[in-house]
Amino acid sequence: MVKKFFAVGMMMGLLTFLAVASPALAKEKYPNLDKAIHALEAAKGDLNKAPHDFGGHKADALAACDEAIKQLGLAKQFRNEANAMKQNEAQQGH
Repeated sequence: MVKKFFAVGMMMGLLTFLAVASPALAKEKYPNLDKAIHALEAAKGDLNKAPHDFGGHKADALAACDEAIKQLGLAKQFRNEANAMKQNEAQQGH
């Protein structure tokens, strides 16, 4: 359980770093990606607090949340890197 909290904390820290480090992220056209990540983190919290295993689906649901959070983070990272490359190309072209 400590590992899960640590992993969530690390992911939140990474996402916070990306948001602060990249001005392009603040102007991103996909605000629902952040909302989805926050919703998934909240859902994980609910699952972890529940005293039951949701008919045997709890572990799989937690793993799916982790994978979705990971993939959304990678999608955002790709978009940020692509935006940075476009900005660099535009600056070098001038």
